[in-house]
Amino acid sequence: MWASCAAEAVKLLRRPGTWLLLAVAVVLSLVFTYLVPYAAYADGSAGVRSDRALDALLPARLVGNSIGGLPVFLGAICLILAVLTVGSEYAWGTWKTLLTQGPSRLSVYLGKLLVLAAATLVLVLTLFAVGALTSLLIAGAQAQPVHWPAVGDVAVGIGAGWLISMVWAGFGVLLAVLLRGVALPIGLGLVWLLAVQNLLAGVAAPILAWVAELQKGLPGPNAGALAAALGAGPETPGVAAVVGGGQAAVVLAGYLLGFVLLAGAYLHRRDIL
Repeated sequence: MWASCAAEAVKLLRRPGTWLLLAVAVVLSLVFTYLVPYAAYADGSAGVRSDRALDALLPARLVGNSIGGLPVFLGAICLILAVLTVGSEYAWGTWKTLLTQGPSRLSVYLGKLLVLAAATLVLVLTLFAVGALTSLLIAGAQAQPVHWPAVGDVAVGIGAGWLISMVWAGFGVLLAVLLRGVALPIGLGLVWLLAVQNLLAGVAAPILAWVAELQKGLPGPNAGALAAALGAGPETPGVAAVVGGGQAAVVLAGYLLGFVLLAGAYLHRRDIL
């Protein structure tokens, strides 16, 4: 398994798309979490809410700001990365070549999962590092006192962000295994992540009680609820406290386990070609 893990790590690091996805995630987080709100504050567009708008950009809000994009847009980055990691073996027809070299399907699959776990953790840590630096610069530019969140709160935030990102990565793995490719899994995954769950939350849930209850068991709303429980602003797409943070974490852990086990079982039993 460790040989498979090392091989997957080399492939991931040498794939230009990996670094492009990381760069896109950082730019999205930086622009929409900090730069756009700060520009609105600086030119007075925030109006009477200007002080509140500035407070939302300071280091004290680091945890919520860093994980606020993961329920939707940054989660899509994790899904794409996972599909590329697993689905490309089908697209290139390399499963047969890989497995005839000796490793079992299980060891190769676990190697991919471990590399994805490491990659998503690096993504979350990068978001926190960029957020910390940006918020510190904003505080310095506006002569504001710097108050960092407690170390324990930061650790919980990193863990929550990692869980959310791994859920979407697990979803991508499952789609790649079921559909045995790259394009269709990415397309369907993005339709669900960016369109369907937002339509359910924003259009159907307010007028249909059963949809409002249904969304409490879906991964997207629970990811948004976990982010909201840790300080992400409700103005962030996909962030809403539909359930408590503890329940959201349990539901997300269940989805992650289910995605991983189902994909592994399907990969083990089905022909790879």
